Amino acid sequence: MAKTSSVEKNNRRRKLAAQYAGKRKRLKEIASDLKRPAEERFAARLKLAELPRNSSPTRVRNRCEITGRARGNYRKLKMCRNQLREQASQGLIPGMVKSSW
Repeated sequence: MAKTSSVEKNNRRRKLAAQYAGKRKRLKEIASDLKRPAEERFAARLKLAELPRNSSPTRVRNRCEITGRARGNYRKLKMCRNQLREQASQGLIPGMVKSSW
């Protein structure tokens, strides 16, 4: 089980990223539009830099929904490999069986 503080910090980052997503997208469009004057693009970059660091979606870490483990996650299932194996063995994941040959 991961530290509760790490999981909570990640949840705060996820919430901030969602909150600032629209503003960040608009500023990025302005900053990368070559048809606009250089001063306007530079001003957009400065405003982008003023936004909170944790509002960037790249700072959000994919974590297991069950344990909070940060490594070995399957995005589609939002679960780490350990929990995936454990739950598949117990038959809790529909359509998934442990292979044997």
